[in-house]
Amino acid sequence: MNNIIDVHTHYVPRGWPDISAEAGADAPWLRIESEHDAMIMMGTREFRRIQSDCWDAAVRLRDMDTDGVRTQVVSPTPAFFNYGRTGEQAAKIARILNDLALEITAPAGDRMIPFCQVPLQDTDLACAELDRCLENGHRGVEIGNHVGDRDLDDEGIVTFLQHCADRDVPVFVHPWDMPSSPRLERWMSRWLTSMPAETHLSILALILGGVFDRVDERLKIAFAHGGGSFAFWLGRTENAWHGRNDIIGTSEFPPSHYIGRFYVDSVVFDERALRVLVDTVGAERVMVGSDYPYPLGERPVGEVVRKSEFLGDTTRDLITHRNAERFLGL
Repeated sequence: MNNIIDVHTHYVPRGWPDISAEAGADAPWLRIESEHDAMIMMGTREFRRIQSDCWDAAVRLRDMDTDGVRTQVVSPTPAFFNYGRTGEQAAKIARILNDLALEITAPAGDRMIPFCQVPLQDTDLACAELDRCLENGHRGVEIGNHVGDRDLDDEGIVTFLQHCADRDVPVFVHPWDMPSSPRLERWMSRWLTSMPAETHLSILALILGGVFDRVDERLKIAFAHGGGSFAFWLGRTENAWHGRNDIIGTSEFPPSHYIGRFYVDSVVFDERALRVLVDTVGAERVMVGSDYPYPLGERPVGEVVRKSEFLGDTTRDLITHRNAERFLGL
């Protein structure tokens, strides 16, 4: 029986209207190279080569059946967040892509759950676009882990998160716009080191920034890539909160108190890492994610969860689908 719910997949439409007039010469567009292949372009710069599994529901459903996936959450590709543009520009792009996401997922019925994107740099526009998308059929929202130098404890972002809590909308946080330097250009180091660090930092922002003290406990929020390096370094953060409370003690309680306020996906690729994750955040807070269809994702989806011998049947059921059912309100 195909029971897995994959909460971390991405889409790219097979083209969209020219938005360069609104967004500038470096606006994203898709260079179609064949029926099955395309290149994401940022102005004249090549960004990423993709295939039809980004936009073709039939291809995605075939892969889901092969991997035993019942349902996919289909989220934007973070390169299209456009947080560096004006709120109005980002809102126009979000509207276009969000509407195309519904076209991509419609042929799959309930097996694909669309998550929208919003212009997070402008709180009012972000809330308005979320509400529009919910009316049109989206079931959640994916956001980046920061907007420029504003982390998730920024007042505008906190207001948006409270809006999501009020609307009972699940939020999926994905790292994007990682720091760059010559040292990070080798071996895909931005993806291997900066991406986990960015995710770790965004969880710290919710804890040490006092967001969990202020936002309603109804907020359902999940983090990509196993929460980055957070689980491994919770002890260090806890020690710092007690040892340097004059600096770290900005939250009402120690960091470990907030375990249970957020979910993480399972894309850690190794049974030992999954064990640390489950032991730290709890089996009730881990959900299968794959990062499909990108090459650094997990295929077959949920393979580590399936093969991890330390998981019992009940715990494995929680991670493969029951936690996601609760997160998604299914």
